[in-house]
Amino acid sequence: MTLHDVALDDKFDLGKERIFLSGAQAVIRMLLMQRERDRRAGLNTAGFVSGYRGSPLGGLDMQLWKARKQLAQSDIIFQPGLNEELAATACWGSQQAELLGEGTHDGVFSIWYGKGPGVDRSGDVFRHANLAGSSRHGGVLALMGDDHMAESSTNAHATEFLFVDTMVPILNPAGVQEIIDYGLYGFAMSRFAGTWAAIKCVKDNIESTASVDAALERLDIVNPDFDMPPGGLNIRNEIDMLGQEERLHEYKRAAASAFIHANGLNRIVYSGGSSPKLGIVTIGKSYLDVRQALEDIGVDETAANRIGIRLFKVGCPWPRAKSAMCCR
Repeated sequence: MTLHDVALDDKFDLGKERIFLSGAQAVIRMLLMQRERDRRAGLNTAGFVSGYRGSPLGGLDMQLWKARKQLAQSDIIFQPGLNEELAATACWGSQQAELLGEGTHDGVFSIWYGKGPGVDRSGDVFRHANLAGSSRHGGVLALMGDDHMAESSTNAHATEFLFVDTMVPILNPAGVQEIIDYGLYGFAMSRFAGTWAAIKCVKDNIESTASVDAALERLDIVNPDFDMPPGGLNIRNEIDMLGQEERLHEYKRAAASAFIHANGLNRIVYSGGSSPKLGIVTIGKSYLDVRQALEDIGVDETAANRIGIRLFKVGCPWPRAKSAMCCR
């Protein structure tokens, strides 16, 4: 067996493809990868991160501070918010950087983070920012830290419904690998559809560690063919409240659905063979739990297809493509 030389800083070294890191560190790796992917695409972008700590994202700011050297080298600024609303407003403001054509970068990609109560109190900002839209070379991710069992919170919370209400697409990663993958998909979708993108972060993912594939070329992200309205879907230098509302309802949701479908974010994992009898729908962390449970009873893909078990993985619960779960 060949042993590889491993260093603690490997997780933020873009030359290293197989790395071991935590969910919080995966957020930082994803930011660095987004900046480098933009550079390779000929874009001079910068990054901005702001939020307010709270379980299960209580340690994210500590990891960001530890990685300040690597972040600075990639033109990524971390500025903790005085509270959740001001942090979200700052992320909204980052999308205005390219409106006048006077900035030093082509765009700014941003991340907001906060726990459930912080999501609740920031709803007004999310609604207005999502209506205004993200920038063409920017994009915004909202990391929602959900403490389902109220292990270190004053109440249990699951905040997907607030993002559905504000019409922000939601991504639900199954593990540390998908925190990176869905972050990159989320930025691309945010730019394409002109919306923010929310990523659900539960303790089992953000506080766990894993060995992941972090190769820069791992994902081949597809922007689908879509009939854009005049002026596109990104943020504009104008005040048009009803126009924003129309674009959100008539175009942005459909554009996000088209992106989700084109990139297979909701997909069949086990077909169940030619005559499936039982369908199992999984979302987020439960996908890996179900895979483990099936393997524990000796049901791998071959066995599942033989006995007629179809397994469907939901990566993006909203908006859901019309044909995503149709039976065939």
